[in-house]
Amino acid sequence: MRFINPRFHGFLDYAVAAALILVPFLLNFSAESAAATAISVGAGIGLVVYSLLTDYSAGIRNLISWRVHLTLDAIAAVALLAAPFVLGFGGVAAGFFITVAVAVLVVVATTQLETDAAPGHAAHVRSAA
Repeated sequence: MRFINPRFHGFLDYAVAAALILVPFLLNFSAESAAATAISVGAGIGLVVYSLLTDYSAGIRNLISWRVHLTLDAIAAVALLAAPFVLGFGGVAAGFFITVAVAVLVVVATTQLETDAAPGHAAHVRSAA
């Protein structure tokens, strides 16, 4: 069942991006793995960038379609899930990566596939307001 609407998904995008950027410093991932810190911060920045470029209410430009955005979310989640195993880091960093990855996959699986507006409409509505 897909019950998360694109507006709430947008809120979640920026909350997860903030967590990806801040948590590695708050929990000192670099003590376990500098790669874990770099990947988490990079993933957070990437999420902000493609969210801002997505054609939905949380974006500012309509360069990326909603379905492409959801695909990018899923790809990022799989990469985060694999990272601790591929790069060999554990502890709190691995737990964080796995938790975020599973949560993102659940959100993608339960997010509505269609936005409320026609393509390009979100940017037009914001500029008219």
